[in-house]
Amino acid sequence: MQGAFTGKYLRVNLTEGTTAVEAFPDLQYRLYMGGAAMAAAILLQELPPGVDPLGPENILVFSTCPLTGIPLSGTTRFSVAAKSPLTDGYGEGEAGGYWGPELKFAGFDGIIVTGQASAPVYLWICDGTVEIRDAAHIWGKLSGEVQDLLVAETDKRARILQCGIAGERGNLMANIVNELKHFNGRSGLGAVMASKKLRAIAVRGHDRLEPKDKEGLQACLKWFREHYNRNTDMLHKFGTSRNVMAMSADSILPTRNFREGQFEYAKEISGQTMAETILTDEGTCYACAIACKRDVDVPARGVIAKYGGPEYETIGSAGSVCGIGDLSAIAKFHQICGEYVMDTISVGMTIAFAMECFETGILTPADTDELDLRFGNAEAMLTLTEKIGKREGFGDLLALGSERAAKQIGRGAEQFALTVKKQELPMHEPRGKQGVSLAYATAPAGADHMRAPHDPAYAGFHPQGGHALEPLGLAEPLSKLELSPRKVRAFQYASHWWALCSCLGVCHLASAPGNAVGITLIVNAMRAVTGWDTSLWELIKVGERSKALARVFNCREGFTSKDDRLPKRLHEAFTSGPLQGVRVEPELFQRALRLYHQMEGWDPETGWPTFAKLAELSIEWAAKPGGSW
Repeated sequence: MQGAFTGKYLRVNLTEGTTAVEAFPDLQYRLYMGGAAMAAAILLQELPPGVDPLGPENILVFSTCPLTGIPLSGTTRFSVAAKSPLTDGYGEGEAGGYWGPELKFAGFDGIIVTGQASAPVYLWICDGTVEIRDAAHIWGKLSGEVQDLLVAETDKRARILQCGIAGERGNLMANIVNELKHFNGRSGLGAVMASKKLRAIAVRGHDRLEPKDKEGLQACLKWFREHYNRNTDMLHKFGTSRNVMAMSADSILPTRNFREGQFEYAKEISGQTMAETILTDEGTCYACAIACKRDVDVPARGVIAKYGGPEYETIGSAGSVCGIGDLSAIAKFHQICGEYVMDTISVGMTIAFAMECFETGILTPADTDELDLRFGNAEAMLTLTEKIGKREGFGDLLALGSERAAKQIGRGAEQFALTVKKQELPMHEPRGKQGVSLAYATAPAGADHMRAPHDPAYAGFHPQGGHALEPLGLAEPLSKLELSPRKVRAFQYASHWWALCSCLGVCHLASAPGNAVGITLIVNAMRAVTGWDTSLWELIKVGERSKALARVFNCREGFTSKDDRLPKRLHEAFTSGPLQGVRVEPELFQRALRLYHQMEGWDPETGWPTFAKLAELSIEWAAKPGGSW
């Protein structure tokens, strides 16, 4: 396979039980490239507004990226997108691992799934051939058993992607996972996949990606080897939870449903403690030397390395946010979510919501299946997690997510459901990283911490250069607590870069400004694999195009600028700690938000991208009905 693309997408109509190969024109690849932008374009062109997210009319798109499958660390990711059953808007998530490269090696850049099977099925894709196989024997089974069964009946080196029991039962926090450890998280995409009766996709391919410019790619690989030192990389040593103690010290570790920013047991749940106690290996993704994944064993709780181990978001959502300082319990929570294939962020935050409702008397033991849901009760948290996965008892209500559950509970419960567009907050504190407030409010799939680098990165900007985001023209150092026009500009520029990463297959943890995969390196890698005389200008426009397409999707579904908001709690000041008295000032936030909308070319009232902006991005076909020049 020469070049970045196979040029083919697999189209699967589950209602008819048919498959077809579709060739995409060169211009489509040049405009959208892959990943998030390609998936959003397909959905907008094919999916009418207003469909039931869990009905047969919804479309599920799997899209690899131009760099997926090359041997450069941090470039293995792919996207999955559909209309979200959690937010009723745009739903999309990236994952690393091995499944994305394997799909390319099997001959396809992506898969478009339509319709709904009459009975459970799975796809078996091998070197360009496709079978729709019966999946009755794996329906209702935990993910680990499904993994073993499908490898045994397809190929011992097959890569398995699947939804889980949570998705089968319509849990709106259900994820999609490949190889048991790599999640397309958030948005309830696992429920969409299961609603189509598609339980899994097994893939095996023997082709390999051959760059158009082999010497150019070799130069990129050589540069990375010379500039990345695994022995000094804290991400490799301690994983994504490497900064738990520092975040707590700075009062930006979400604690007890974001009531506090410091956690007294931060050390006990840190990546450093994990490395000293339960860690068995540093897992990784295809061809990635960084190896930030964690594999853990806790025999006393039945936790095994087969399911990997908790990332930072899980440490926060099951740990500090629930007031739990027991690392073994957090590891068990991670495994339960992995077995049922659920989003650890939303599940943990939904349990924290229930805990605050319990402590304030809104919920009683009669409501919670007699569980004592006080903050810090690890055993109650674990019991409730499994109930949510199975949709049993009180867990059946919480499986809808905290916002829908709060509306059913009533009695003031809504104030404790911390969501944006019905999706729960991730584990980062906008009161101490003010630019993150814009990311949470404007992310198309609901609150999302991966829309732009976080504010500490902006403090290192310098007019003499030397910063990882220097190619974007960012040179003025900015305080973490600043929410000014210059912070809005920095956020916008940086968000284009991170949106681009989701279209090229670049991992945000491996990329600038956090690690060695920098902007210039990616431009050079793209030139090598595609053979295009491309530039940072062209590539950044792809990231901007991706953001605009997702925005249009939500506007078609009835979202407006009023949906770009924060939970009330983030506008309330901390009452203790280093950030005592600090909040996201409501009036300042609204001014910054309006300025950001104007910078993006989004109408500040309706939220729609203007026709001029869409035309400038060459996607005027996506304009608001009736909008034209």
